Amino acid sequence: MKIAPSLLAADFARLEEEVKKVSSADLLHIDIMDGRFVPNLSMGPCVVSALRGKTDLLFDVHLMLEDPLPYVKVFRESGADQITFHVECAADPDRMLDEIEACKAKAGMALKPATPAEKLFPYGKRLSQVTIMTVEPGFGGQKLMEKPLEKIRILKEAFPHLDLEVDGGVCRETLSLCRDAGADVLVAGTAVFRAQDPAREIALLRG
Repeated sequence: MKIAPSLLAADFARLEEEVKKVSSADLLHIDIMDGRFVPNLSMGPCVVSALRGKTDLLFDVHLMLEDPLPYVKVFRESGADQITFHVECAADPDRMLDEIEACKAKAGMALKPATPAEKLFPYGKRLSQVTIMTVEPGFGGQKLMEKPLEKIRILKEAFPHLDLEVDGGVCRETLSLCRDAGADVLVAGTAVFRAQDPAREIALLRG
């Protein structure tokens, strides 16, 4: 099980220190929000760039943007290793994937809780990872919704090569649900960054 702490739950006044606390993780999950696609604003490429030299963690940049296409190259140049965007966004998914591939980044796609897994079928072979949202995207600290976990089985059968990531409400109490569903990657924000010992929490989630 790979663990991807969500930077959204970190103390923004001490980001460098916060990122060092989670150095034992596998990826750093970075949510980029525009206030339109989701009802919140987060951070921009300057923050990603500032952190890039502070850690060796892979940066999974999750673009929660209405129009993510103009930002692919920007975030790749800022240090993103993987760029994940939503199938529900306004951009043409094939153009997005072309742009991500041209930048030589890994490509991921995300699904909101109500979006069926089949929406990704035309693009699955071009992806490295799929993010299954188990909360409505926009804010951390929400309770995990179990029904979206059913998409993991569907996507694993269709595209065995994919890493299936669960994002939303992941903590020790919901760990067994994610594991039993077949998740490969867990995004944990509050559970990790608000823990007294983030490294120990990562180890417990990894199992």
